[in-house]
Amino acid sequence: MRSPEVALAGGPVRRNLVLGICCMSVLLVAMDVTIVNVALPAIQHDLHASLSGLQWIIDAYTLVVASLLMLSGSMSDRFGRRRVFQIGLTLFIAGSLLCSLAHNIDQLIAYRALQGLGASMLNPVALSIVANVFTEPRARARAQAVGVWGAVAGLALALGPLLGGALTQAIGWRSIFWINAPIGVITVILAAVYVPESKAARARAFDPVGQGLVFVGLTTLTYAVIEGPHSGWSSSLICALFAAAGASFVGFLLYEPRCREPLVNLRFFRSVPFSSATLLGVCVFSSFSAFLFLNALYLQQVRGFSAFHTGLSTLPLALSMMASSPWSGRLVGRYGARPSLYAAGTFFLLSTLLMTQLTPATPVAVLLVAYASFGLGLGMVNPAISNSAVAGMPLAQAGVAAAIASTSRQVGAAMGVAIAGTVVTASRTRGSSFTLATHPIWWIMTGCGAIVLFLGWVSATSWARASADLAAAELMVAVS
Repeated sequence: MRSPEVALAGGPVRRNLVLGICCMSVLLVAMDVTIVNVALPAIQHDLHASLSGLQWIIDAYTLVVASLLMLSGSMSDRFGRRRVFQIGLTLFIAGSLLCSLAHNIDQLIAYRALQGLGASMLNPVALSIVANVFTEPRARARAQAVGVWGAVAGLALALGPLLGGALTQAIGWRSIFWINAPIGVITVILAAVYVPESKAARARAFDPVGQGLVFVGLTTLTYAVIEGPHSGWSSSLICALFAAAGASFVGFLLYEPRCREPLVNLRFFRSVPFSSATLLGVCVFSSFSAFLFLNALYLQQVRGFSAFHTGLSTLPLALSMMASSPWSGRLVGRYGARPSLYAAGTFFLLSTLLMTQLTPATPVAVLLVAYASFGLGLGMVNPAISNSAVAGMPLAQAGVAAAIASTSRQVGAAMGVAIAGTVVTASRTRGSSFTLATHPIWWIMTGCGAIVLFLGWVSATSWARASADLAAAELMVAVS
């Protein structure tokens, strides 16, 4: 009898077809990262949005994804991966169409949150589907499923700015959301026909208290950071939000060790490589989201570029990421995470140090070098994060460890936009131009690059390896 944990497919052609269907969800979600950023100035003009409104357009999406990734994974194990995948696609399509119909900024933010709810059910669940179809390691290697997955993500990041810029300029910003509908509908139909259903033999129990604490903590913290410059940092509202965020964080740390099946097993963080991967995810993706957010505004509002010209200018970032990611994967497989992290930190420092000198007349060639360098760093660091998150972990816990690392990326993306917009707003209230107001953010990103270099050194120390072995042993005991 077939195990509920493994869904078999009929041969290599069928398996590759399932991989292609799952990669279509990657195309949707990854493209959404860059396609919306290019359209922000047009949205701001049409809906009369403030800078904080633009921040919420990005963060309403990423906050929901960050908060619900773990829950969506456990739901798919319990109720069926294909079913949850299709529900996620349907919600993402509905959210996209509603975004295109938004009449004001509040509606757009609400519909972006609905998009995020759907997106939280896509990539993690799709990866589980792929893992359960490519059951033999040799088949997985022959199909190069992971490599195809990464290539599609890179292609989507490259297409997003070009497609978003072209659509925004030719038709209007609402059209960037229309493109999700045909791709999503085709994926839903193909999933129903070709993707086998699968469930976990023993699904993890829900942790509603832990889930609620995560959502409240992230939402109140982000709201306080974004709205602080407008409401006043000492206002009762902002102080209450920071207090709620702190209380949620403390409550999470106290409750999770006492929960029989916690949302996040805090024993993971006793592993230095795992903790480093989590910190890397936050630092790198907060920098990435802030980089995209600020450059879309700078190129169009300061330099006067069109939406399409803006997308074309940021293309070196995506292309260099696509080029460096496979190289980094080979380095990590042969030498571990350290060489990739050293290279990533160096490229990040080169890029952000160039951006600290940003002016309204910075030569385009300098901008392109900075964008390409940032893309090289991003491509180098991603495989290192994934490897460090699961290094030494028991096989039964590797999926959970990877999910936590993915969550850290989304948390970083949300906080990066929140902090970038807040710092720029604070600087502009003191009379700085937009370009000058971005300089503190570039220096913060430079600090993040230094952290990447430091963690590259830490990751390969004997202390780090010993901590990973100890954490793995404790997790084995906990699940046995």
